[in-house]
Amino acid sequence: MPDEARHSWFSVAVQRFGQVSSFQQFMVGAVLGYGMTFTDALIAITVGSVLLEIITILMGIAGVREGVSTSVLARWSGFGRKGSAAVGMLLAVSLAGWFGVQNGVFAQGMHDLAGWAPEWAWAVVGGAMVTAISAHGFTIMAWTAYLTVPAFLFLAGWSVADVLAGRSAGDLLTGAPPGPVMSLAEGTTLVAGAFILGALMTPDMTRFNRRPSDVVKQTLLGVTLGEYLIGLTAVMLGHAARTADIVGIITDSSGLLGTVVLATAILKINDWNLYSSALATVNSIDVLFGRRVGRRPVTLVIGVAGTVISAMGVMDDFTGFLETIGVLAPPVAGIIIAEYYVVRRYRADLDRARATGGLPEPIADWLPLSLICWAVGALIGEYLDAGIPAINAVVTAFALYAVTGLTLRARRGLPAQETPLTDRTA
Repeated sequence: MPDEARHSWFSVAVQRFGQVSSFQQFMVGAVLGYGMTFTDALIAITVGSVLLEIITILMGIAGVREGVSTSVLARWSGFGRKGSAAVGMLLAVSLAGWFGVQNGVFAQGMHDLAGWAPEWAWAVVGGAMVTAISAHGFTIMAWTAYLTVPAFLFLAGWSVADVLAGRSAGDLLTGAPPGPVMSLAEGTTLVAGAFILGALMTPDMTRFNRRPSDVVKQTLLGVTLGEYLIGLTAVMLGHAARTADIVGIITDSSGLLGTVVLATAILKINDWNLYSSALATVNSIDVLFGRRVGRRPVTLVIGVAGTVISAMGVMDDFTGFLETIGVLAPPVAGIIIAEYYVVRRYRADLDRARATGGLPEPIADWLPLSLICWAVGALIGEYLDAGIPAINAVVTAFALYAVTGLTLRARRGLPAQETPLTDRTA
């Protein structure tokens, strides 16, 4: 990413806030409010947010320093050439799938409101809008956030005022949850798991920043405000309405306005789903087929495919699949952070490339250590009952990669650049 293509921290922060203050975050807050006291929900959001912010800042600083996307960064941050393609395919499939799922939610909501147009027609409209915005790139996406973020905040204020009118604030803050009780561990898991994929793809966004301090500022502002402002608002709505059905709460309280702004809430996160999916696909095609393709045509292809599938009404069937492959995403962040900040196997190569404005020298196709840590982290995240699954996966992959990488180097008396295990091509 050349210096002239970078933007002010505020323009990136608005988009980061748009990601966190999304329809999904509103849903998470309502679920917390339905199953937890306000105090417990606050604790869950705090713990989950702090953990997410640490991961997001570390990933984001690597992105702004190197000026590359997550999947390209992974190539020289533990995974190797074809390993980065595997990371890219994971991100591409996951984000493209969620693009289709959320486009289907948009279509269903607009159909329920309008009635005169079938869901597939609204899916085509929504998919075409998001695809056009994503294809044009960062500047148009920034202006979309400038419009949709204030609209979403207005909706939140309107809904709170309407639903909470005549209710005792003390009862909402101290009352028992209206639904089945959710434990603090379950609530924290829900908060952390809802945004872990967003934390992983942070370099896609922060490569547009100018300096590492910008990443810290926008993360503290965007993630904190998104988690607390939107999350706690939805918690109170869940308490007051005594339901976790956030769509019903919004449409009942705000009618046409609520439904339209709900659509913009989906729009402002879905453009980044599609954008990052295209970036990851571009890297995978380059690695696997040796062909350089443009981001825009790839965006159009993925956008059209996702739109068609969501219009067919079958995308919801893939939600379980997307949640399953989602367990593979957190360990990737742990490995990248461990390699970039601790083991530093390729930091010298990255530093030289940054000085020349190009990419580092070619690298081995597969780095076995990262594959082992990836698998172990995913298994721990999936099957360890204690703690927060997503964070368990990140910490396990990070610790295993860092300790093993440093131990191998120390035992052989070699600098990081000559570690045999990480140099071998599988």
